[in-house]
Amino acid sequence: MPYAITDDGVRLHYEEAGSGIPIIFVHEFAGDHRSWEAQMRHFSRSYRCITYSARGYLPSDVPDSPEQYSQARARDDIRDVLKHLGIDRAHVVGLSMGGFATLHFGMHYPQMARSIMVGGCGYGAAPSAREQFRTETEATAAAIERDTMAVVAKAYSLGPTRVQFQNKDPRGWQEFATQLAEHSTRGSALTMLGVQRKRPSLWDLQDDMRKISVPTLILNGDEDDPCLEPALLMKRLIPTAGLAIIARSGHTINIEEPDEFNRIVGQFIATVDAGRWSPRDARSISGGILGMNK
Repeated sequence: MPYAITDDGVRLHYEEAGSGIPIIFVHEFAGDHRSWEAQMRHFSRSYRCITYSARGYLPSDVPDSPEQYSQARARDDIRDVLKHLGIDRAHVVGLSMGGFATLHFGMHYPQMARSIMVGGCGYGAAPSAREQFRTETEATAAAIERDTMAVVAKAYSLGPTRVQFQNKDPRGWQEFATQLAEHSTRGSALTMLGVQRKRPSLWDLQDDMRKISVPTLILNGDEDDPCLEPALLMKRLIPTAGLAIIARSGHTINIEEPDEFNRIVGQFIATVDAGRWSPRDARSISGGILGMNK
C-alpha cells in the first residue's frame, strides 16, 4: 500500500491512475480517498490522477495529537503528496473540507497549481454563522468521541444537504454512508475540532483571495445553502474565478452528479491547459447596469 510521508512524519495513503498532466483530488470531511472513484475512472483516461486519504482517515495515519490537525496542515498535505510523487504542478480539485484546503493551497502555493477547483466550500464561513458553526462542530466532535463514528454517521449522512443524494441515488448514497461509518472515531473527532472548527472565515481572507492568480473554478450544488453566499463571495473577489452551479443538488456533488461534475471540471481543466482561462475583464465590473454610465 503506497504512502507519502508529510514533513511532520505522517503517512498518507494515496492511489494513482493514468498518465499525463496531473490532477489531485482532495476529499471532504465525510469522504476519503474512495470518494473520488468516479473521477479517477473518468479522468485517468487522459490525465495522471491522484487521490489520497487525509490524516486521520484510514488507511492513512491517525495522529493522536490535536496539534497535528489544522487548516494549514490540510493545505500542506496536498503539497507533501505532490512532492512525494515528484510533481511540480497539478490541477487541484477539492470538495468541502478539501475545497477549503484547495483554496488555501492556491493562495500559498500558486507555483504548484495549474488550477484550483473549489467545490462545496463555505460551511460556517459567513460571519453570521461563525458561532453556530463552532457550537455545532464541538457538539459533533463530542458525539463522535462518545458514540463512535459508526453511530454518528447515521445522522451525519442524512444532513439537509445530503438528502438530495439519497433521494436521487439510494444505492450510491448507501455506499457513501457505509464508508463514512468506517472512518476512524479518533481521527474524525480531531479533524472536526482541529481543521473544521478552527479554520479561518472566508470573510477574513478577502485580501488574500483578491491576490489569487491561479485559474479557479467555484462549483456548488444549488441546494447546498450554506455554501451559496460563500461561492458568490469567492467569485467576486478572485480575479480568475468562474462559478458553476449544479441544479437540484446538495453538498456531495462529485458522487451525487458525477457525470455533470466531470463534464464541468473537465471543460475547465481543458480550457486552462489550452491557455484560454484568463482573469475577468475589468470592464465587466464597472458598477453600472446597462453600461451607459461612462
